[in-house]
Amino acid sequence: MALNAFTNIFRVAELRTRLLYTIFILAVYRIGIFVTTPGVDRAAMASFMESQKKSGGLVLLFNLFSGGALEQMSIFGLGIMPYVSSSIIMQLLAVVVPTLERLQKEGAAGRQKLNQYTRYGTIVLSTIQGIGIARYLASIGRSATQRRTGLDQIVVPDDTVWFTAMTVISLTAGTAFIMWLGERITERGIGNGISLIIFAGIVARVPSAVRQLYELTSTEVVSIGYVVALIFFILFVIGVVVYIERGMRRLPVQYAKRVAGRSMFAGQATYFPMKVNTSGVIPPIFAGALLSFPTTLSNWFPFLGRLNHALDSNAWLYNGAFVLLIIFFSYFYTALTFRPDDVADNIKKQGGYIPGIRPGRQTADFIERVLNRITFCGGVYLATICVIPSVITNIMGFRFPFGGTALLIVVGVALDTVQQIEGHLISRNYEGFAGPRGPRIRGRLRVAA
Repeated sequence: MALNAFTNIFRVAELRTRLLYTIFILAVYRIGIFVTTPGVDRAAMASFMESQKKSGGLVLLFNLFSGGALEQMSIFGLGIMPYVSSSIIMQLLAVVVPTLERLQKEGAAGRQKLNQYTRYGTIVLSTIQGIGIARYLASIGRSATQRRTGLDQIVVPDDTVWFTAMTVISLTAGTAFIMWLGERITERGIGNGISLIIFAGIVARVPSAVRQLYELTSTEVVSIGYVVALIFFILFVIGVVVYIERGMRRLPVQYAKRVAGRSMFAGQATYFPMKVNTSGVIPPIFAGALLSFPTTLSNWFPFLGRLNHALDSNAWLYNGAFVLLIIFFSYFYTALTFRPDDVADNIKKQGGYIPGIRPGRQTADFIERVLNRITFCGGVYLATICVIPSVITNIMGFRFPFGGTALLIVVGVALDTVQQIEGHLISRNYEGFAGPRGPRIRGRLRVAA
């Protein structure tokens, strides 16, 4: 049954074209990963990044979301993170800036204007981050020249203004091109383009992780029993993520009878869905970035170095701080993006009400109470998933190849993409991945007169 549902994808010409177009764009993105920034030695950069894996830091976070492009100092080294950061900043500004808030409520035209501002912000952030990376590479080159240790080669041969300018131009152009590829996938392909690019970058690291696990098994550092248990455990965690990501609290909403012209419409009973994980993967990203700052800035600020040493030497302290930050950012981001007052007002304007709750202020208070409980559950769920790799690392004695944030992104993007494909199939009277949902029509689709 699942195989028949999968083959239905290639029976719809439009869906087949969209799928092939998406694969082509992702292939272009992966090819660009291997185009090195001018003036940088790829082998030396890879050696330096290997030395950074022991200490962590913000550099590794960028390398994860760029699909390993930063490790090779590719023109795609910044990845799509400047665009994601610009989008988050724009969402936060829309809460406090009245002009942006009005644009959010103006429909397609307002969203188009906000997207334009987001693109401008992406270019600005890419330029700033490009300058920072260029100066960082130059400092590595100077250190290697002075010490003649650590790196076999100098990452940057010449610390010049020309090198800085070329690095900034290359990285900014690479980010702009990735942003354009993501928009093309969203417009002409399947799924959300930006999410799929992040998805492709994370999944591309699976072969190297499998090879690393094989090497550890062959050298008897890790037993085969541990590997089998790890595989079953990963499958179990994926199942839990799928179950909770699709879980929601349904608030019943009753609509009274209404009259339109000479027609009278009976009251309807429906529900308002509230996802368990309303904030998505934003809280782990914020928490991980905040905990990575002491490592990144410890060379300039001694007190951050002491804090970083305390976090690295005590896994329980680090994991505890990580959990608390994830729960905090879950509440913080949910409060910014979900407004119970607006939801209650919209329900009231449409003539609806929650049974047993008066419309207006009481409805908003009820929705806020339910939202706080759901947010706590979602925060605990996110924290648990993100801390599991650290626990596995401590038990099995080797670094887990993927973090909980990467696992959440992969599963979440896969679910959204499958749902879009299923929507295309069902709209054309083909059965989706979940099984038959109505009569299947073979051959030409019947069009109602």
